[in-house]
Amino acid sequence: MHDNRVLILDFGSQFTQLIARRVREAGIYSEIHPCNVDPERVKAFKPSALILSGGPSSVLEGGCPDLNMEYMEMGIPVLGICYGMQLLAHKLGGKVVSSTDREYGRAQFSALNDCVLFDGIDEKEDLTVWMSHGDRVEGLPEGFLPMGKTDSIEFGAMGNDEKKIYALQFHPEVAHTEHGEKIIQNFLFKVAGLESSWSMSSFVETCIEDLKKQVGDDKVVLGLSGGIDSTVAAVLLHRAIGKNLHCIFVDNGLLRMGEKEEVVGFLAEHFDLNVKFVDAAQEFLDDLKGVEDPEKKRKLIGYKFIEVFDREAKAIDGVKWLGQGTLYPDVIESESFKGPSAVIKSHHNVGGLPEKMNLKLVEPLRELFKDEVRRAAYELGLPEHIIWRQPFPGPGLSIRIIGEVTEERLEILRLADKIVQNEMVASDWYRKVWQGFAVLLPLKTVGVMGDDRTYENVIALRVVDSIDAMTADWSRLPSELLARMSNRIINEVKGVNRVVLDISSKPPSTIEWE
Repeated sequence: MHDNRVLILDFGSQFTQLIARRVREAGIYSEIHPCNVDPERVKAFKPSALILSGGPSSVLEGGCPDLNMEYMEMGIPVLGICYGMQLLAHKLGGKVVSSTDREYGRAQFSALNDCVLFDGIDEKEDLTVWMSHGDRVEGLPEGFLPMGKTDSIEFGAMGNDEKKIYALQFHPEVAHTEHGEKIIQNFLFKVAGLESSWSMSSFVETCIEDLKKQVGDDKVVLGLSGGIDSTVAAVLLHRAIGKNLHCIFVDNGLLRMGEKEEVVGFLAEHFDLNVKFVDAAQEFLDDLKGVEDPEKKRKLIGYKFIEVFDREAKAIDGVKWLGQGTLYPDVIESESFKGPSAVIKSHHNVGGLPEKMNLKLVEPLRELFKDEVRRAAYELGLPEHIIWRQPFPGPGLSIRIIGEVTEERLEILRLADKIVQNEMVASDWYRKVWQGFAVLLPLKTVGVMGDDRTYENVIALRVVDSIDAMTADWSRLPSELLARMSNRIINEVKGVNRVVLDISSKPPSTIEWE
């Protein structure tokens, strides 16, 4: 038996990352690889089990994502999900047909033949499951039995107990499927015989040892933003190499109120990190003068950051490594078999640095999802106010100021946003939501203050619920809290006479306005 690890082949499903998360939540390490990954790389990973994700394609169409049968010759348990089931049926000699109606949404599923995947589920005769498919399996491959059905499809699941190959037409990884986690755990523990052995404490311990071996006595430079990702990456590297880690905190003039003092002071004092503070605010603001286009703003900020960071890093003798807080979703996206997704906005990570600076890259968090980074932070002893800091974009307040960025507009937004943050914390809503912030709009409206007519700025409130920022919905905050925010902003922030609430979801909207 190989070590406890699961390989997930990605065929393009929007839910593939959820599969990996469910497996990890069960205490089993998992990785996602594109479906067209080199078989030698798969063998080198030495998976204990294989999961085939869903996907939007049809096995009946030319050029659809295919399954390399070398994977099936490895003799490990296999679970196919949605497109993964259709692909298994198609490749193993079954029959797949196109449905007249695409089935999307909830369906009632009945289990058959005492399938091990449904062990311990009391309501297995009437499970609500989540479907998302156009094709369906009409004939099973030799050696397979029907393991479940719905009102609309005869073969909602199939399995071969001898070969330990199972497949589901529905998605067990999504929250809409009843007992989906149990179904996945039955595959991991009862079919594949794995043991729960992966934990965040074991990750932290192993990561520090691996960093020591990877970096040795070399020096590492890391751009510290104060966000949870770069902070955890810095603390892990510091535990491994101590003072050979050099952190650079660049003040781009686009930070929230009090942010630079909180970040630099706390990390230097409590974790004894080498942190160099660089005040480059005027350089950034000079470059942004007169610029209104959001993509141009992002790119200008990115280029200027590289310029400043490069200049400061070169002042440190003997640096050979660049540390970054890259997360696993970024790694998955860059390796997608479809190629990187369409660019919605320029990413704010400093992706151009390694090539420009001729440094080797070290990424302590490249195996972790966002929620796992927070768990790592707990293991490392970081305080709650750092762990639960809400995400903040690399371009800072510039993309929350719609239109030109000026000192005056920055001051208005900083004050308004501080009120939002304070009220969220005071009401205990700060940790209940994914993100909450203020946006300064490029328009003015008429108002009345006292007996005078005003013509001043509008602030929009953007507060969203999310798990990983891939999707989001607007948070239903109490009306009393919204009223307090609005009243305080209008009364305390000079130049604002109106506050509005953004009630759009992602998609179709994005979380940030630019």
